[in-house]
Amino acid sequence: MKKNLAIIFGGRSGEHEIAVRSARTVIEHADPANYHLFPVAISPTGEWLSPAESLAMFPEDVRAAFERQYGEPSDRLHILTGDASVGGFTIPNGGTQPLDCVFPVLHGTYGEDGTIQGLFEMADVAYIGCGVLASSCGMDKVTMKTLFREADLAICEYVWFLRSEWELQPDSVVRSVEAKIGYPCFVKPANLGSSVGITRADDEAGLRKAIELAAEYDRKIIVEEGLDVREIECAVLGNEDPSASEAGEYIIRDESKAFLDWNEKYTGTGNNEFITPAPLSTELSDKIRQLAVLAFKAIDGSGLARVDFFLRKDSGSLLVNEINTMPGLTDASGYPKMWAASGMSFRQVIDRLVDLAIERYDDKKRNRTDR
Repeated sequence: MKKNLAIIFGGRSGEHEIAVRSARTVIEHADPANYHLFPVAISPTGEWLSPAESLAMFPEDVRAAFERQYGEPSDRLHILTGDASVGGFTIPNGGTQPLDCVFPVLHGTYGEDGTIQGLFEMADVAYIGCGVLASSCGMDKVTMKTLFREADLAICEYVWFLRSEWELQPDSVVRSVEAKIGYPCFVKPANLGSSVGITRADDEAGLRKAIELAAEYDRKIIVEEGLDVREIECAVLGNEDPSASEAGEYIIRDESKAFLDWNEKYTGTGNNEFITPAPLSTELSDKIRQLAVLAFKAIDGSGLARVDFFLRKDSGSLLVNEINTMPGLTDASGYPKMWAASGMSFRQVIDRLVDLAIERYDDKKRNRTDR
C-alpha cells in the first residue's frame, strides 16, 4: 500500500532557496509506486502553502511530471488538527486522510534546528531525520563542537561570543579573537549552513566586517582557525546502528579562492568539483567512515546526516568540522552522490529514510506517558 508522504520545504531561513532545490530533487526521485506525495512549502515569511501553491514554486516540467504521476494537487491544506487519531497532521485527498510520514526538507533556522521537529512531536507524526535534541545540537556549531570534544573527536580551535557582546565591546572581542585564534580565521553564524554569512578574515578590518555580517544572521557567532586543508565529506544513514558512505571531496581548481562559499557550491562557477569516492587511502577512508558514525552518535542522530571533515595538508591529521542533520539534497549536493558511489540510488535512500522515520516513531511510541 502506498504511503502518504508530505514533503515540507522552503522555510524561514537564509537557506530557503536551497531547500526548494532539495525538495525538487526528492520529488523527482521518490518512487511513485510507493508514495502519494504532498508538497507543502513554507514561504520565507513563514506562511504554509497548499500543495497546489507549493508545486507552483517549481519549473513547468517538474509540475507536469508530478501531475502525471500523482494527479492535480489540492488547493487546500489541513494541518495540525490536534487529533492524535489521524496523526495530528492531515492532508485533503478526497476527504481528510492521515499522513504516514513527513519529510522536512528544510535547511537552517526553523527547519533544521529542532523547532519544526518539536511541532511534529506534538502532532504525533512520523518524520524523517534527527529528533528535537539532535537537530538543535547539530545546528548550533558551539554546542555541536562541545559534544564532539566530549566524544574525543579532534576539532579545530575556535572561540565564540554573543552578538550583544560584540555590540557592547567590539574592541575586546577583536583582541580576544586575535589572541586565541589569529589570522586567517573564519567567522560564522553559529546556527546556519550552506556557507551563508561566512567570511574569511585575514586582518582586523576583515574580522570586524565579517563579524558584522555573521551578526545579521544569528545572536551567536563562532570564529574558527584558518587551516590549509582538504575538505572531505561523509554521508550517514540509519538510527541506532547507522552506516557511513564512501567519502567525497571538493576539489578546488583556483586555490586563490578563499573558501567554498554559497556561489561556489550552488551556482556552478566551474571552480570546484565534488569527487566521490575521494582520492584517499583505504585506511583513511575507513577512519573517516568510523568517525562520521561517532559524530552522528555524539549528537544522538537519527535518519540522516552529513559529516564534514578537514584533512590538514601540513600534518595529515583529520579534524571533524561539523555535522549537518538535514544536508543539501540538490543535484549539486554531496549527500546523494556519496550514496550513489556506495551503491545506493537516491530513490533507495528515500525509501530507507521513510522506513527509518517510521521505525523511530514506533520505537518512541513504546515510551510510557502515564505514571
